[in-house]
Amino acid sequence: MTQAERQHAPGTAGIHPVTDVAGVTACFLVMQELRPHLRDAAELVERWERQAKDGYHLVALWEENAVVALAGYRVQENLVHGRFFYVDDLVTAAAARSRGHGERLMDFLKAEAARCGCQRLALDTPLDNYLGHRFYFRNGLLARALRFYTQVS
Repeated sequence: MTQAERQHAPGTAGIHPVTDVAGVTACFLVMQELRPHLRDAAELVERWERQAKDGYHLVALWEENAVVALAGYRVQENLVHGRFFYVDDLVTAAAARSRGHGERLMDFLKAEAARCGCQRLALDTPLDNYLGHRFYFRNGLLARALRFYTQVS
């Protein structure tokens, strides 16, 4: 395998797109830290396959043959923002936090947003996610709205 192939191969150090079931399965334990309602890797794979049809992309940051952080995103468009980059998921494994992985992913996401022709990157986070808020502020994101919702079924 060439150096260039290693740099883009899942399982090698760095940020890589997740494009197959094996890659999604490798992401499960980290994703479950963010989304504890996911029962197992099969459920994550099923949701990933469905969401990918609507433009969802998953990237993983690998270190020593393990996923240590990941991000899920999509490009959207609406009348408020025009074309924008929405981050669905962003998490670093608890055991790997405070080592710069989140910042590396955020830099990757900003560059990907620009590459996709988006002028804005947006994400939602709970109001009580204080540590997340500090991270987002440090990375240049500003809280500009509240999202309201209700259960309909």
